Amino acid sequence: MINKMSNKIQKFHQYIQELLRKLYTYRKAIFNILLAITCGLMVIFMSMTMESANSNNSKIAKKDKIATASQASYVTSWLGNSIGKGKLRVQNNIEGMYVKNDGTIYTNSVWDEAGSEAAIYQDGKPVFTLEDTHGWNRVGGKAVIANNQYIYLAMSQGGMNHPEHDYPPEGEIWHCVRRYDLKGKPAPFHGGTGWDKSMLIVSKNSEITGLTIADNKLFVSNTRENIIHVYNLDNMEGINSFTVNNPGNMTTDKQGNLWIIQNKKGSLSPKIVNYSPDGKNLGKQITDVVNPTAIAIDNQGRLLVAENGKIQQMFIYDIKDQPVKVGSFGDKYGVFSGVAGEIKDTKLYGITGLGTDEKGNIYINNNGFNNSGADLRKFSPSGKLQWQLLGLIFVDNADTDPKTDGINVFTKQEEYLMDYSKPAGQQWTYKAYTINPFKYSQDPRLHTSPDGTFFRRIQGKPFLFLTDMYNSKLQIYRFNPQTDGKIAIPSGLFVGTNGTGEKAISGDWPPYQPFKGEWIWRDINGNGSFEENEYDNSEDYPYIGGWWVDNKGDIWKALRTADGIRHFPLQGIDQQGNLIYSYKSMRKEKTPSFFTDLRRIEYFPDSDTMYLSGFTVDHPALYDDAKIVGSEIARFDNWSQGNRTPKWRTVIPYDNTGKKEIATAAMSIAGDYVFAVTFKTAEVHVYKTSTGELVKKISPGVEVGKESGWVDIPYGIRAFRRSNGKYLVFVEENWKGKVLVYQF
Repeated sequence: MINKMSNKIQKFHQYIQELLRKLYTYRKAIFNILLAITCGLMVIFMSMTMESANSNNSKIAKKDKIATASQASYVTSWLGNSIGKGKLRVQNNIEGMYVKNDGTIYTNSVWDEAGSEAAIYQDGKPVFTLEDTHGWNRVGGKAVIANNQYIYLAMSQGGMNHPEHDYPPEGEIWHCVRRYDLKGKPAPFHGGTGWDKSMLIVSKNSEITGLTIADNKLFVSNTRENIIHVYNLDNMEGINSFTVNNPGNMTTDKQGNLWIIQNKKGSLSPKIVNYSPDGKNLGKQITDVVNPTAIAIDNQGRLLVAENGKIQQMFIYDIKDQPVKVGSFGDKYGVFSGVAGEIKDTKLYGITGLGTDEKGNIYINNNGFNNSGADLRKFSPSGKLQWQLLGLIFVDNADTDPKTDGINVFTKQEEYLMDYSKPAGQQWTYKAYTINPFKYSQDPRLHTSPDGTFFRRIQGKPFLFLTDMYNSKLQIYRFNPQTDGKIAIPSGLFVGTNGTGEKAISGDWPPYQPFKGEWIWRDINGNGSFEENEYDNSEDYPYIGGWWVDNKGDIWKALRTADGIRHFPLQGIDQQGNLIYSYKSMRKEKTPSFFTDLRRIEYFPDSDTMYLSGFTVDHPALYDDAKIVGSEIARFDNWSQGNRTPKWRTVIPYDNTGKKEIATAAMSIAGDYVFAVTFKTAEVHVYKTSTGELVKKISPGVEVGKESGWVDIPYGIRAFRRSNGKYLVFVEENWKGKVLVYQF
């Protein structure tokens, strides 16, 4: 730039000298000379300004490029919920449902983490939620009904020791019907109870199981009390009641009579009975159902019944005289037909709600089994799927099948197919539901609440591993597409020692478990059930910090004690396809001395590298929070050769103030990075595996509204490096029912 400017100045100087030499002869040219000088100076100034501006613009562009690269270095996506941000998304579960003639869908559930126990849906999207169903010991319920004035919601109010605000005393629960206006706000009434006088106490002993409206009366069923309560809709005052054995869900036909599900109880089989509004048994009944769970009247006056037994269909009855089954909807055997577990439009599973609108469109909710998650679908009268809303995730995380390079992703109950070329939130397709309660009724997922997912290929075969919120168990599942399609077959279970000296798992499940200590179950005969000869038992320190399954199939358990590492080498795969482990082959290994409380363990046999986390002598715990990672992560090379000197130690976020605002909930190692996610802020800290140095922080992006709930499970993060060098990081987000997926 300087050379260019010198040349310009020199040429201009020569030009001025020539003009001056001729000045005497060309006096008349004085004006032109002055003009030339002025223009020349302007040229020089403009040239210098433009050079400077170009230089500055170049610097600004470079800065913008860096900023853009930083912003674009990762993308936040999600899976498991149709809606990724905002207050209105698909609730965790739908346990009760009512459909009005105009197609408005009213739903209810006992619990939703973000307070959407009761929601209203129209035209394939949620439009609002009912207010004040969450907190202050309030929860939702399993029934809902509406008319042209109000919504009536089954709910429960627990004790709060605030009688001055009309709460029940501690230890007491009011099972209520709460009245709302059609905009979702509580609608008080004279004689109402609760802090805002919108609650009608029905029972203090058991929950409400059904609601319907007939003859300007509200009918409320209670299974345990064998009673139908009747209330005046105008003033909510009780009118009378009548006895029905085990009454559940109810509906009202076009003649104004009630159809009531009588639930199975003891040796009594379920059936559906018909009563007049004044409590008279009309003698009509339906007995050819195994497990009716929902009931409604369609636009033609026919009775619709959700058969939630093995058939998994909606039955249709003509009820003009004695009921006659005239049809059904959905594939016979539901999601377990064809390729078992594979999701198809008309394959139903775990039906909890159904109904039609005045045009004959059909609405069905599948809730899976053991509250697997909401799957709400609308079908045309001819049975064609119109839309589907999914809310499948609650307290869960995801992992990928390494053989598919991140394309097939698993959670504790579902399989997803990913397409990362699509926009955030549109990358996942719900592929399969992996529980079959009819073939494998003792599946631990039906009896416990697992949450952290590991997926492994061991000797080329796929296996699913699940932990729980307090790391007391490790569940093992195998796959056999030839016999079970997409179903994850119960295969093994590790359970830790109960610190009280009692059975590891209280209650009647699983059968034949040892009376004390800990045990390993293996499904020796391959039937997915717990048999007497299938247990290997021992006894050990009861407090577990974490589990790990390495890529060769060895299982590692970290105990929160000095002699705290348990290594279970894989002993092979049996004829049924189960992984074999035993206490006889288990190895005990000492915890490195600087750890005072070992929490997590991840070992990589190919490089003989061990990563451990926990609290240390230098950074101790202020209190006992069993779910978090600790205060340090350390890497050890040549672990199998006995090396216990760390290559590095790095301090991670932990609470050193007692305010519980900062803590690390989970960690995961993949490729060149250690990923650790904080408990309350859900911020992912990325460290180099080579040095332990912090190199990046990741937090929820605009794609999910820059928000996340707390990460409150031990394995709330799972990372995977794809063959193209890109990373997938899955993070639990149970607040609004999804799994976050970071890609960078």
